[in-house]
Amino acid sequence: MAAQSFQLVAAKCPTDDLTYTNCAIINEKDIDTKRIKHIELSSNVTSIKYIFTITKYGLMPQGKIGFNTLQRRWAGIELDRPYQIRPFAFDKNVQSITTLVLEVDFLNKKNTTTDPYDSDKMAVEFLQLYADHAFSVGQCLPFQFMDKKTLTLAVKEIEATDLSAVARGQHPKTRKISVGVTLPNTMVVFERAEGSSINLAGKSKGKSQFVSIINPDFDFKTMGIGGLDAEFNAIFRRAFASRVFPPELVYQLGMKHCRGILLYGPPGTGKTLMARQIGKMLNAREPKIVNGPQILDKYVGESEANVRRLFADAEEEEKRLGPNSGLHIIIFDEIDAICKARGSVASGAGVHDTVVNQLLSKIDGVDQLNNILVIGMTNRRDMIDEALLRPGRLEVQIEIGLPDENGRLQILNIHTARLRENNKLSPDVDLKEFSELTRNFSGAELEGLVRAAMSFAMNRHVKAGKNVEIDPDAAEKLKICRDDFMHALENDIKPAFGVSKEEFDSYISNGIIIWGQPVVDVLEEGQLRIRQTIKSEMTPLVSILIE
Repeated sequence: MAAQSFQLVAAKCPTDDLTYTNCAIINEKDIDTKRIKHIELSSNVTSIKYIFTITKYGLMPQGKIGFNTLQRRWAGIELDRPYQIRPFAFDKNVQSITTLVLEVDFLNKKNTTTDPYDSDKMAVEFLQLYADHAFSVGQCLPFQFMDKKTLTLAVKEIEATDLSAVARGQHPKTRKISVGVTLPNTMVVFERAEGSSINLAGKSKGKSQFVSIINPDFDFKTMGIGGLDAEFNAIFRRAFASRVFPPELVYQLGMKHCRGILLYGPPGTGKTLMARQIGKMLNAREPKIVNGPQILDKYVGESEANVRRLFADAEEEEKRLGPNSGLHIIIFDEIDAICKARGSVASGAGVHDTVVNQLLSKIDGVDQLNNILVIGMTNRRDMIDEALLRPGRLEVQIEIGLPDENGRLQILNIHTARLRENNKLSPDVDLKEFSELTRNFSGAELEGLVRAAMSFAMNRHVKAGKNVEIDPDAAEKLKICRDDFMHALENDIKPAFGVSKEEFDSYISNGIIIWGQPVVDVLEEGQLRIRQTIKSEMTPLVSILIE
């Protein structure tokens, strides 16, 4: 019987329960299942042999063999056609499966769920159902796990160990095989199929394809953010570090991703620029950039609806793909316009309050979205509702202040880079000198300084007579020199913050006249506060009121 070859006619699997057995169904009068557990089916079209585990069913018509849909699709089996069948025996020494890698997806792609599937429990149940079963690379089978949605498993990889080497006392070698038989201790690894939305959890989950959150084409050198290295490092550490690692590690740590960043500080310091560059840097969906006042609407309920529309795409993808969803970035410029402290705005409809409530519910409500990053920018952090600034909301709050001397040098280098590349910057321009002279300048003011210097240089080549004429050789002669920067610094661009050092020095050019003890006390108190601010770690900022 072991060497006997015979024909059986292909038929459908007789019951739904037998569909999930991973077996070909036969009548026990055709094959003795006590002696034969596996068969080899020869294709009528190709020379490929397909190995199946068999099981008997009393109501299966004699002379027929039943296959489920996935088995027929895999082996190219046509119904009501005879196929050559012969018994098959595995060589347990070299065909015993030590590791079986399976790709998992939902059987019905239109009926999915984001509920997690515990891969450890799946592996235990799989071996209980399919121990001593034949598996081939490329084979597919349906799999029911508990009361969850039905899955389809595709054999991706099979590894076997030479057990005869172990018996001989030699070091066993693992090799990949195309067909094998499972053991009770076979290691089963589940991997998410490409494009699948299934949410796998547990240690038996393989390393699913992980797309780095950082855009591989992004060059950090071209960010164009000067003087904000410390701030950018803080943002990266607190907001993006967890997203750089694979989801498996984040799951093991029980960590939650940061969902909100608030950039605050004086105007012109680079908040909007940094938010734009963050959007470019991340391998995420196209950022949605909105101005705070755009959210507000004259019709009742429309302001809240505008907030909901911003999060609609992220919600839809979260429901469909769960933790495999891409990152959605929403950038609010002038966020203080819509997120004022609740109760601070006198309005009959209470629009500002309900907008804040709507935003809170989307970022950190009952149905939390883990695939969003909200970036808010404001000049008035003190006006924003405190509830938005708690952990889980806009928890990463970074002050973007005026750049220091090194930061100003970086910014000047960025805005004069093209001048240097095209040899339009005169050698007498020392950017380090101007970084010292531009104390209290913001990034926008430094950019304005470079533009003003360019305008002085261009004006030298304009002949203002009856008609405005340009020197024909201006393109070759034009160079921005030190005098252009000095003219711009003296006449055009003045810092909006702080006091000009030159102006301050002019007031004390002849020293301070000490006309009595009150002046001495004021000067000593001022020196004490300066030393306190410089040396103390407890008081980085000291406010003084002088009557």
